[in-house]
Amino acid sequence: MLFFPIQQELDCISERGVIVGKIIFDDTRGKHIFYQPDAVELTAVDQVAINERLSGLDTGLYGIPMQDDD
Repeated sequence: MLFFPIQQELDCISERGVIVGKIIFDDTRGKHIFYQPDAVELTAVDQVAINERLSGLDTGLYGIPMQDDD
């Protein structure tokens, strides 16, 4: 699973090269969530990688790089 930063989000790209969803920060919940605009089937390995990244983002282990548009 590749996590590619776009603005304040992370695109989640499977090993097959398919964008399976995005990790975004949900202000109302105060934590990161996995958002899937389209129904793309996830493998067990993909789901484990996404869950680990979500946990790491919420604990501060990982971050999402800020993009400077200037």
